Amino acid sequence: MDSTRSLAAGNKPIIWTVSVSRLSALFRDITVEYDHLAAIEPLHIGFDEAAKHIRERLATEHCDVVIAAGSNAAWLKSRVSVPVVAAKASGFDVLQALTRARKLAGNAAGAIGVVSYGALLPELADFAAGFGLDLVQRSYVTQEDARAAVEELKAMGVAVVVGAGSVTDLAEEAGLRAVFLYSAASIRQAFDDALELARLTRLEVNRGRGGRPSPDGQRLRRGLNDLRGDSPAMERLRQTVVLYARSPSTVLIEGETGSGKELVAQAIHRESPRRDALRPFVAVNCGAIAESLLESELFGHEDGAFTGARRGGHAGLFEAANGGTLFLDEIGEMPLGLQTRLLRVLEEREVMRVGGTRPVPIDVRVISATHCHLEARVRDGRFRADLFYRLAVLRLALPPLRARPQDIAPLLEWSLKGALAALGARPHPNLAAELTACAPLLTAYAWPGNVRELRNLAERLALFLAAEPLQALTPGFMLSAAPELARGAAIDSASSSPARESAAAVLARFGGQRDLAADHLGISRTTLWRRLKAES
Repeated sequence: MDSTRSLAAGNKPIIWTVSVSRLSALFRDITVEYDHLAAIEPLHIGFDEAAKHIRERLATEHCDVVIAAGSNAAWLKSRVSVPVVAAKASGFDVLQALTRARKLAGNAAGAIGVVSYGALLPELADFAAGFGLDLVQRSYVTQEDARAAVEELKAMGVAVVVGAGSVTDLAEEAGLRAVFLYSAASIRQAFDDALELARLTRLEVNRGRGGRPSPDGQRLRRGLNDLRGDSPAMERLRQTVVLYARSPSTVLIEGETGSGKELVAQAIHRESPRRDALRPFVAVNCGAIAESLLESELFGHEDGAFTGARRGGHAGLFEAANGGTLFLDEIGEMPLGLQTRLLRVLEEREVMRVGGTRPVPIDVRVISATHCHLEARVRDGRFRADLFYRLAVLRLALPPLRARPQDIAPLLEWSLKGALAALGARPHPNLAAELTACAPLLTAYAWPGNVRELRNLAERLALFLAAEPLQALTPGFMLSAAPELARGAAIDSASSSPARESAAAVLARFGGQRDLAADHLGISRTTLWRRLKAES
């Protein structure tokens, strides 16, 4: 632990431990041994609750590493951006647990059951045969899997169950004897790994900063926690962002105007490994720059390359983003001639300035976004098929705001509080209740401008509320400030109610995406499938 002890000389690393059941007690006992090396905080929660709690706190707090175990660790790894160290049971732990299980079983006729996370342990079969153990193995991924495994073992007459904390709890609930798998030595190893990871991460961060704040640090304060909403669609989106952030491959983000495409791109950049997140994030709107200028903006130009060229030449955005991320917004508006050049840059990993003869090597991750249907443009010959497939190694479709109606009122509350704070005003104590009363009006509206339109509404409402602090936020007041909402309220309920709307029509409106259609209708995918079958 020499390398980890040196870390304590400066600021202590911050470690959060996530555990439930009897693992919490083991974490607590080991934490005492590491208090002088790190600031350690236990979180006695798991799975979705833990992931949400960590994401919310990371918006305002710093954490170097999270320590968890088993299925809890696997769950968190795909849902939070902070590094997760998984405590793993060693071979010695397994042998020790089996020895205790055999003593506990005594002369009982039943076998010993081992329930492991993820996969069976093939080496245990040979061990059991060599030492005359009657051993039955089962594996699990979810808590439901673990419960089913324990119930199956009980039905088989198993006497003792060996497993992680949640497994042993389930076994005891089922009336079986249980042996906890993890040892203190395994948990100590997880703490050592976490301290070493924190040390290496901080070294990499300092090296990337060169002792100075990151040049894009102020601009990129947006991250995973800014993708707000508790709907299933937003939870899937956050999981996908965390997953894609780990890959250097190109990403194509598809979504309607105002749905947050650049915010998602920034989140992917920021949630990537820290050595990448500290590097440049450069954004350009391909539809907002004239074709004659876009080429030199992207690829740069040499001195005298064209009339009006900057003296001494000019590095393009690819060079400016070297080592980081280049975000190409509205990629569908890029002219065909430039599409050919872009494809070559992506394939060769080098850029040639306009008027230049020397290629410049680059290391840039490209994230592109579009509000149009690129595949249709490929069929129409307006977008190169080879470039499309090169840009869309990873694809991400953003749900429109109308597809997640349960998020609308909470999003407006959050935006309204921010807008009021910017004006030096305070929100009403009963703001949440007032917005709940306005929810039918808000969800009836189609929100063609998506989240951007909702934030605009929040700023408008904030101005009125700051000027009239005693004004209640009623549906009538909201309609007076935002008459466009009346278009949604005026729609005949028989045609607008999701419960009465044709499932096929909803599915077509959401481009065949069954998850989004089911969310809009407020039903499960299975129920959606049944309704589609009944309508056909």
